Amino acid sequence: MTLKFCCCFVVIMVLTVIALSVALSVRKEKLVTECPGPCYVTCPTDWIGFGSKCFHFSEHINNWASSQNFCMALEGHLALFDSPEELIFLKRYNGDSDYWIGLHRESPEHPWMWTNNTEYNNLDPIRGRGECAYLSDNRISSGRNYTLRKWICSKPKAILCKGHGF
Repeated sequence: MTLKFCCCFVVIMVLTVIALSVALSVRKEKLVTECPGPCYVTCPTDWIGFGSKCFHFSEHINNWASSQNFCMALEGHLALFDSPEELIFLKRYNGDSDYWIGLHRESPEHPWMWTNNTEYNNLDPIRGRGECAYLSDNRISSGRNYTLRKWICSKPKAILCKGHGF
């Protein structure tokens, strides 16, 4: 009888610790998302804000996959655009350089996909038969993954609140 009691006691203690851990983590998350002071949206230093997104234009060159890894390390992706206005903005800032963007496909017979696994809506036609897309001076073209180019990262603007040490 004592052994059963001890086992039940241990199980109850473990479940209590788990329940408290979950409750504290939920409470902690809630504290971070509730702002006591005024909030504003912003982009990191060296990023350019447009609409609800932040964009980073690289100064270095790399292949498409390494460029995507770089963007992911900065909590973003190779540039995604959702509207003609965003595309015009990106074209305006790329100058005469070619920049990798977040479109890729397995082969010319497959659809273009964004790095977030949504299908491209063909907002602007993509020229070429490559598997990775880049923004050139005035259009979107495609090339091979191993080609070295600059790249553009994008991510949502951050919400920062005064009074939270941000």
